[in-house]
Amino acid sequence: MDSTETATFDLPLPARNFASMRRVLLLVLGASILIPLACLCIYGYYDHQRRFADAQELTERLTRVADEHALKVIDLNEQLETRIADQLGDSNDALVKSREEALHRTLDDMSGTLAQVAAISVFGENGALLVNSRWYPAPAVSIAKRDDFESARAVAPVTYFSLPLRGKVEQSDVFTTTMGRIGRNGQFLGVVSIALKRSYFTDFYRELAAGDRAVVIGLYRRDGSILARFPASDDSTQPATNTPFTDAFRNNELYGSMRMRSSVDHVERMLAFRRVGDYPLYVSTGYAASAVEQRWRGNLALVAGIALLPCIAVWLLIAFSIRRLNAEQAAWERWQAEVATRLSIEASSRQLRRMGALGNLVANVAHDFNNLLMVVASNMELARRKHFNDVESEVLAVERATAGAESLARRLMSVARKQPLKHESIDPAVWLRNVLDLVKTSVHPSVTVTLELSPDLWTIMADHVELELALVNIAVNASEAMPHGGRIVIRCQNARVRGAETDIPDGEYVLVSVTDNGEGMSEQTRRRAFEPLFTTKQRGAGTGLGLVQVLAACEQAGGTARITSVAGAGTTVRLYLPRHHGTAAPAEPEPSPVASVSTSSAVSGEEHPLRGMSVLLVEDNEDVAAGVMAVLEVFGCTVHHEVSADAAFELLGEGYAFDLVLSDVQMPGSMNGIDLAEQIMQRLPSQKLVLMTGYADELERAKHLNVPVLAKPFDMDDLLDLIAPRVPH
Repeated sequence: MDSTETATFDLPLPARNFASMRRVLLLVLGASILIPLACLCIYGYYDHQRRFADAQELTERLTRVADEHALKVIDLNEQLETRIADQLGDSNDALVKSREEALHRTLDDMSGTLAQVAAISVFGENGALLVNSRWYPAPAVSIAKRDDFESARAVAPVTYFSLPLRGKVEQSDVFTTTMGRIGRNGQFLGVVSIALKRSYFTDFYRELAAGDRAVVIGLYRRDGSILARFPASDDSTQPATNTPFTDAFRNNELYGSMRMRSSVDHVERMLAFRRVGDYPLYVSTGYAASAVEQRWRGNLALVAGIALLPCIAVWLLIAFSIRRLNAEQAAWERWQAEVATRLSIEASSRQLRRMGALGNLVANVAHDFNNLLMVVASNMELARRKHFNDVESEVLAVERATAGAESLARRLMSVARKQPLKHESIDPAVWLRNVLDLVKTSVHPSVTVTLELSPDLWTIMADHVELELALVNIAVNASEAMPHGGRIVIRCQNARVRGAETDIPDGEYVLVSVTDNGEGMSEQTRRRAFEPLFTTKQRGAGTGLGLVQVLAACEQAGGTARITSVAGAGTTVRLYLPRHHGTAAPAEPEPSPVASVSTSSAVSGEEHPLRGMSVLLVEDNEDVAAGVMAVLEVFGCTVHHEVSADAAFELLGEGYAFDLVLSDVQMPGSMNGIDLAEQIMQRLPSQKLVLMTGYADELERAKHLNVPVLAKPFDMDDLLDLIAPRVPH
């Protein structure tokens, strides 16, 4: 009972100053707190300044855009008012009223394409409405008492901008630009008034704000009155006149910026304002300081959180290091053993990763190889059932090659732990006696093979084909180690293993030992004997998979394998197979001649039990599908082929019925064969179903579904037995 491999390390212990190391760790801990904190403060300060500078820049940029927009609108209004006043000339109220219809059409044409204009009106010297762009005839309306009329008469012909008001004619929320008409003799003739929609400005400001709720954009008169504002405030009172904002207006400043608390909604903002041309109007954009602060705090919290994660990791690492340092100081004598254990675990981990990657590679190669074997096997089966047609010797040669390739593929799949297994209870004595002749034929004639069996051997649970292949692999290796002849002794006995004495788990095992008196192995070779693709044979003479398959077969049975060897004296390979508390399965009877005759009746013209059966074949490999289809058609079946489980499921969902669904497991698409089987069992419980595969990854799911599975490459008689079991006459 020896271990496969032992590792010893002779590591010199360096001089250690634990107090100095502890001080360094505490210093690093302090630095890991102070340095990130200082960096965070510096970042927070500069980010705070940058965000407020960006907000101020945004307000100035939006103010310039709003100023250009307002200037275009007001300039256009002044041009319209001037044109209308020129057309009216010195006409008094009576003359204007007499031309009302023509003037109405003219005003309507002027305002028709201007989205900002609610209405254009001409009022007489007493404030009576004479002409309106929207209504004809003009309703009886007077604005004699309205502020914009009185102010326009006082400052004529300068344009006057009114406070927001509800239009008497249009009944819309507007403010007006009003220009007084003065005759040649200086007489006041009335006013031309253009009502501008406040919503036109607020809609533009809404688009300008681009959904940022912290932005406020407004159009103001010089006295601080609000003409248009987005967002609108519930407080419609005029802003206080003693704010820096209104002071700048009264001082007739052209542009500027400031930070102040609004007298409208009492929110502190950064403001930028610009005068609209030479008009007594200002546009202003404000950005809430609280929004900048909130976003700055949110960003700082996010940065702090992100920075905190590695800091916490560093702190935990330092705390762990201090704890480890204390433990190391208290147990200095055990340090060398701990280092050796750690190095051994790391080496084992790297080896396991290499083995896993290699296993996947081997499995993929073997899977494709099995598909090729399935093509050859199915076509040869078809040729045999057609009585070979004078190609019997060639077909038999291909079948022999197929058998050899199948053995190699099985070895590859076994090494990769992806070979579909058939576990059954085995009596070791009966099994070894049956396989002894096979072992003798696999070794050189100059090598003698003897079998020694202990009485009352326990039963084991394993795949007997895998074990036979393992025993043959061991015998072949032993035979090659005795080029001049020798002796191989196979012993089988019961063994109870205690973990305190060996690295093998506690338990009851059946121990199969194969001993030869050949050349033996060096210690380095023995340690690498179970590595995949490792071989000491000449290039091209060995695959390096024999002993790997031996270990895989034992581990798949729940046990393990060990090697002991002495250079020049011989080698012993021990197979530890766990005891199975049950009875051994009876030996399978040889197939009767009657059965063989019945399976060939399809070719000889007799009525076959499969004749007329419809089969849905689901296989992504076109060559495999072609071979299986040909054999099934010889059996008399009608076969429909689909290349994916998705397509097959869709076909069944459309209502097509088949006597049998024969599906591969591994296929491209969203569904594989197991998924297809589950869907069929749920939706069509009476549907007959058989799976075939070269993998064993998902066979557990198939077992739960109670679905028969064929391992590729399979004999067509096995498929025939599953579809229509043969009954001896």
